[in-house]
Amino acid sequence: MSLLKRKFSEVSRSLLPVMALVLLLAFTLVRPPADVIWRFLLGSALLLFGLSVFLLGVDLGMNPIGDHMAVEVATSKSGVKVAVIAFLLGFLVTVAEPDLLILGYQVQDASGGTIQAQAMVYMVSAGVGVLIMFGTFRLLRGRSYPLFMGLAYLGIFVLSLFVSEEFLAISFDSSGATTGALTTPFILALSAGLSRVKGGKSSEEDSFGMVGVMSAGPMYALMLMSILTGQSSIQGEAAEFMPQQGIIEPLVYFLPKEFWGSLIALLPLTAFFFFLNFIHFKAPRREIARIVKGLIYTLLGLTVFLTGVYAGFLDMGQIIGRSIAQSHPWLLPVVGFFIGMIVVLVEPAVIVLGQQIEETTGGRIPGKIIKITLSIGVALAVMLSMLRIMIPDLKLWHFLLPGFLTAIILSFRSDPVFVGIAYDAGGVASGPMTATFVLAFAQGAAAIVPTANVLVDGFGVIAMVAMAPVLSLMVVGAVFAMKTKVKPREEAPLPAHASLPAGKIEHYDCLVAIVNRGLSERAVEISRAVGARGATILHGRGSGGHDMKVFNIEIQKEKEIIFWLVDTRLSDEIALALYEQLELEGEGGGAVFMMPSGAMGLDAPVTIGAREETEQEKAAHPKEISTAEEMLPEAAEETAESGEQ
Repeated sequence: MSLLKRKFSEVSRSLLPVMALVLLLAFTLVRPPADVIWRFLLGSALLLFGLSVFLLGVDLGMNPIGDHMAVEVATSKSGVKVAVIAFLLGFLVTVAEPDLLILGYQVQDASGGTIQAQAMVYMVSAGVGVLIMFGTFRLLRGRSYPLFMGLAYLGIFVLSLFVSEEFLAISFDSSGATTGALTTPFILALSAGLSRVKGGKSSEEDSFGMVGVMSAGPMYALMLMSILTGQSSIQGEAAEFMPQQGIIEPLVYFLPKEFWGSLIALLPLTAFFFFLNFIHFKAPRREIARIVKGLIYTLLGLTVFLTGVYAGFLDMGQIIGRSIAQSHPWLLPVVGFFIGMIVVLVEPAVIVLGQQIEETTGGRIPGKIIKITLSIGVALAVMLSMLRIMIPDLKLWHFLLPGFLTAIILSFRSDPVFVGIAYDAGGVASGPMTATFVLAFAQGAAAIVPTANVLVDGFGVIAMVAMAPVLSLMVVGAVFAMKTKVKPREEAPLPAHASLPAGKIEHYDCLVAIVNRGLSERAVEISRAVGARGATILHGRGSGGHDMKVFNIEIQKEKEIIFWLVDTRLSDEIALALYEQLELEGEGGGAVFMMPSGAMGLDAPVTIGAREETEQEKAAHPKEISTAEEMLPEAAEETAESGEQ
């Protein structure tokens, strides 16, 4: 229940600004019918409840499924098996994505039925499956991610020369629509699991980027469809916009429809997981019960969320776009800027990505920075999309080509962690709210502006929203890398190997260090230079997605724990060296503490027991690394503070 309350609090903080902006426009510039306003308020309440339950279901159900699938792929010795499973995962999870089906029906209506929604969904899903397959091989074989994405977008730019403006806009929009409320959490869990099983120094960077990889698949699929079928343009008459009537009736209509749609969408992926679990995973009953519970929450939350969006947000977006374009066209870019800034904060995938970044980097990159950067980038993207609707000479490729080209160049100069995060952010920013409210706002404006074309100018806003975070976060990553080069972290050189104290070892201490992931090898080097020998390394992520507890201290996910059994005469020096050289007091740091483990004569059997310290020994301990009784509460407090960052 506490987890649900936390999800509810997160979503409410993001949703309230959206509601405030829409109501401000409704009572000042737009003046929509009263039933539309009431339906918007009711839909907002459903969205708040549905999104909170959905995110809870993602934590309980989708993430563990992604972890199991990642282990199955990463541990397989057959390249064919890896390819088949990776393709099926990409295909099935995309077929289940409601955002893509929403876009498919909007394209079907706008094209007068020239492009069928279901055919578009399957084509796009196949493209995603192929790119997920290639992305999985890249990750497992350790190939350069910036080079992989650079080549992927080079191929997209070449294909874009042979398709019409309509196909260009829809292809890029479908790229953003595939990375929605369902696909993004699953793919994030999959990539995090793959990187964790693969391990290595680049595991933190490999935890991100797969969402960016899958975003390229729809563009290849639809552009190739256009070229191979010879369909160079889309001819058709857009369906006339007719707002729904009533307050409760639309909600009653959409609720069962979205329930069955969400159920059918989730079934293939769920069946695939349980099939693999029956023949291979053999997960414990307790974990299966938890996953089933999470899937039920996911289904319930997704149903309520989409019902609120369809019944409350879609009509309001169209009405606001049409009214402002008709009465105050010069306000379109201004309103678009504020809508883009606020709407991205309520995207479910943005919330999930922020949590994933904080967990994987141990707090080194706070999710708050990502949200602020995304908000500004998406705001500018929606504003430029409104200018494109108003000014006929502005084309979509005028923004996408230089934007992605600059981002690709910056990817080779950016901090490696930011590269994967940036490409992922481009996908997660263009989720359900963008595919419904923002796209409806753009289509409403394009339908009224005389020089605009709904198929060309009404679409493309999702593509702009997907491009802006990639570029903005690459800039942040490049600045981050530049500052690191200008003012590098002063890493203290390892001291010369210390001479061991004379005489036999009479007492041992158990020395424990909790550090950010990736620092364990350095910690072992530091300890050996001071006089320690072997060490034992554990990872903070426990089995089944639960955190590990050491000495009743809950260790944050993606932390590492190192144990030493060292000569008491060296323990203070080793602990102090670890504390200072690893900068454990800094941002996202950890803790180091020791416990006396008794007298151990080399001539006698090893026995573990308590011992009394002399006054001289107690005085020799620094405050930060004193006795176990003093240090355990401090270590627990510091670890908790690290988890909150």
